[in-house]
Amino acid sequence: MTSDPDTVPALKLRNVSKTFGGVQALQSVDFEVRAGEVHCLAGENGCGKSTLIKIVTGVYTPDLGTEIEMFGRSLASISPTKARALGIAVIWQDLALFPHMTVAENIAFDEMVGVMPRLSLGNRYKGRVQAVLDRLNVPLDLDTRLGDLPIAQRQIVAIARALLGDARLVFMDEPTSSLTQSETDALLDVVRALSLQGIAVVFVSHRLAEVIDISKRVTVLRDGKLVGVFPTEGMTQSRLGELMTGALLEQSVSAQDRSAAEPVLEVHGLSRHGEFQEVSLTIRRGEVLGLTGLIGAGRTELAHALIGMCQPDAGETRLEGAPVRFSSIRDSIARGVAYVSEDRLSLGLIQPQSISDNTVISVLDRILDGLGLLSSRRQSELVRHWIDELAVKIGRPEDAVSTLSGGNQQRVVLAKWLATEPRLLILDSPTVGVDVGARVGIFRIVRRLADKGLAILLISDEVTEVMFNADRVLHMADGRIVGEYDPHATSVPDLEARIYA
Repeated sequence: MTSDPDTVPALKLRNVSKTFGGVQALQSVDFEVRAGEVHCLAGENGCGKSTLIKIVTGVYTPDLGTEIEMFGRSLASISPTKARALGIAVIWQDLALFPHMTVAENIAFDEMVGVMPRLSLGNRYKGRVQAVLDRLNVPLDLDTRLGDLPIAQRQIVAIARALLGDARLVFMDEPTSSLTQSETDALLDVVRALSLQGIAVVFVSHRLAEVIDISKRVTVLRDGKLVGVFPTEGMTQSRLGELMTGALLEQSVSAQDRSAAEPVLEVHGLSRHGEFQEVSLTIRRGEVLGLTGLIGAGRTELAHALIGMCQPDAGETRLEGAPVRFSSIRDSIARGVAYVSEDRLSLGLIQPQSISDNTVISVLDRILDGLGLLSSRRQSELVRHWIDELAVKIGRPEDAVSTLSGGNQQRVVLAKWLATEPRLLILDSPTVGVDVGARVGIFRIVRRLADKGLAILLISDEVTEVMFNADRVLHMADGRIVGEYDPHATSVPDLEARIYA
C-alpha cells in the first residue's frame, strides 16, 4: 500500500500552538501525514519538533484553538492512553528498551504489564512477536538478551514493539544517529516496508541526505513556526539546510597545507589486539586531521588508546617529540591532550549538574583560592570566558546543562576541554545529534582553534564533515589506516565509494 493524496490523513493538525510560561514553542503550525506515507519533520534543535510530537502523543496539552484530527476523527483532547489506543507510537532516540530482558519480552512489554512475563510469555506472546518480525523480514532470536544486540537491531525491536501494539502512525526520532551506513540502509528498508503496509511514518533526522532519500514530503519548522511543506524531489541538502536555518549554508573545502608545521602527535605502528593494527599517523600544529570509516573500523578504540583509557600492545606515541605512554585520562590531560567523546550524554556531561559546574569540572585545581577551596569568582570568570568565546546560548550558568540544545551542550563539552589548555584536541563524532545550523557553528570553532595552533584529530563517519573541515583525511577500515586523501584532490562521492565498497 502506498500513500494516496485522496485518502483520509492519518494525522491532521491545524493552528497548533504551545506556550511554556512566556516562551512560545509552537505558533499556529499546520501538519499533515497520510496513511502509508513516510513524512519527514525537519528543523534545528529547539524549532518545536519534539513539542509537536508530544502534543500528538498527549504528553503536552496544546493552547486553545488547536485542532486535531486522527484517522478522520476530530479530537477535543488527547492523552497518552488515548494516543496508544488510536495506534500512535513514538520511537525516541533513547529507545526506552530494557537491556536485561529478551528480545521477545521487550517487544511484548506493553502487553505483559501486570502479568508474570517469564512464565507466560512463551505461550501467550511468542507467536505474535515472531509474526511481527516476519512482517519486517528481520530474523532475530526471541530469547537473546537485548543488551547483547547492536544498536541497529535494538531499533528493530523498538519498531516491532510498536507494531505489536497495532501502530498506525509511528514517529521515529533520530533513528539512525548511531548507525553505520549499511545499518542505516537496512533500517530505511524497514521504514519503506512499514509504508507499504499502510503505516504512516513521521521521520525526524538531522542527516539531510536521509530526509531526501526516505520521504516524498518534508515539513520544515523554524523557531516554532511552519516554514512550509516541500516535495523532496529535486530538493538538495543545501536548500533544505537553508530552509531550516534561514541562512545559506555553503559547504566548501577548507583544507590548508600544514606540512611545514611542527609535529604535535606522532604515532608509529600502534596496535591493540582485536581493535587496531599498525596505525601510524602524524598531526601537526594548527592541523585538522580527519579520520573516517565505518563504525567498527577501530577509530574510537584508537582514540581511547591515545588518551590512556586503554593501553596499546605495541607501537610508539610521541607528543611534541617526546615519547609518551599515558596511564590514564588524567595523565593525558596533564600532558595537554583533550578528548571530546562521541557520547556526550553519558561521558561528556553530567546532565543534572549546572552549565557552570560542567565547564570547570576538568580544571578544578585551577580555580582554588589560597585556602584550597573553590573560588566562586574564579569559576565565574572562567565560565563567562568560555561561554563568550564559544558563543554558548544559555539562560544562566546555574541552569542544568540538560536544559540546553544539543549544539549548545556540545559547545559546553568543548569549553570543558579547552579550559585545560590542550596542545592536542581529539574530537570523536562531535556533531552526533546536533542540527545542521549548530554543526556549522561548531566547525567554525574547530577551524578557529586550528588557526590558533591547536592540533586536532577529527573523527567522523560522515564523509562530508571530514572532507569540508579537515586538512587531510585518513580512511580507517578493519583496524588499519588504508588510505590518505587531500580534500582538494578528491571528492565526496569518490571517498564514499571507497569507504562503502
